Amino acid sequence: MKAEKLELVRGSGNVFRDLRRENADVLQFKAILAAEIIKALDRDQLTVRAAHDRTGIAAADFSRIRNADLGRFTVDRLMSVLNRLGSRVEVKIRVRPIEAA
Repeated sequence: MKAEKLELVRGSGNVFRDLRRENADVLQFKAILAAEIIKALDRDQLTVRAAHDRTGIAAADFSRIRNADLGRFTVDRLMSVLNRLGSRVEVKIRVRPIEAA
């Protein structure tokens, strides 16, 4: 096997933007919220059924979140799930111009 030189490419901090996905910022935000929901479930050792009993949110929705199937969720709905799990969400926004490619 030849030693090939690999090019090091620094990511933007948003994998969805790096993959040129439409609405990359929204997808990143939803992924962060889903990760926080999963952390809350793990911290409290909640199954999806126990999470349903505690919050009234469908167990299937918690399964979708655990499987990163976030297409059915809006940002505000994910924030609501976090609130019902006993967490508060603080959002800081920084707006920057789009960099030319």
